[in-house]
Amino acid sequence: MSWKAKLNDMKAQLKSLNGAIPDATAAFGALGKTVKKDAALTFKEKEYVALGIAVATRCEPCILFHTEALVRLGATREEVSEVLATCIQMGGGPGLMYAGKALDVFDELTA
Repeated sequence: MSWKAKLNDMKAQLKSLNGAIPDATAAFGALGKTVKKDAALTFKEKEYVALGIAVATRCEPCILFHTEALVRLGATREEVSEVLATCIQMGGGPGLMYAGKALDVFDELTA
């Protein structure tokens, strides 16, 4: 299955979850909007942090979501690669494996 197909499946799952527990998902969404406002860090910089955490915690759906956001925000492959290098430095072997996934997602979403 392609990363784009996985991303579409994830979005469908989240839509279903939103319908089942709208108050909880709206509260989570409000937290995200609050945190992602430009302040000392820009939204794009915060998405780099989020991608790094997604790789470090090995959350494949999170990698998809935050990589898609970075593509929309105009992130370059070089910028994403530097984030992934830091993930590898901090996370060792597991960081290396999930960094590879994240770069593959970026490449597919920008193709």
